[in-house]
Amino acid sequence: QVQLVESGGGLVQAGGSLRLSCAASGRTFSNYAAGWFRQAPGKEREFVAAISWSGGSTYYAESVKGRLTISRDNAKNSVYLYMNSLKPEDTAVYYCAATDRYLGTEVASLRSREYDYWGQGTQVTVSS
Repeated sequence: QVQLVESGGGLVQAGGSLRLSCAASGRTFSNYAAGWFRQAPGKEREFVAAISWSGGSTYYAESVKGRLTISRDNAKNSVYLYMNSLKPEDTAVYYCAATDRYLGTEVASLRSREYDYWGQGTQVTVSS
């Protein structure tokens, strides 16, 4: 198994930036594709971004393209989400997730049900 711990959330004004980090421990993190999801109050959890095991493939929700960037550093067992030009509608709890279903491929899923490991979440609040 792999354990995931998110950090970096906080309160920021609209137009501001944050960097979320997800630290992994337990198994060889480079075996895992990773993703970021978010859940706003009263809403279902939604896909934000995903990255393949090597970082060679990335995927984004339309609502965040051009503003958020996912990356990873397997030597540090970490995945990051760089968030720029933040909007109030980005306010949510952000979750890091990982799966080894795509081991050996440059694929990462956009579907939360295909991720087996989840962090506890970090709150991002964007004020207008």
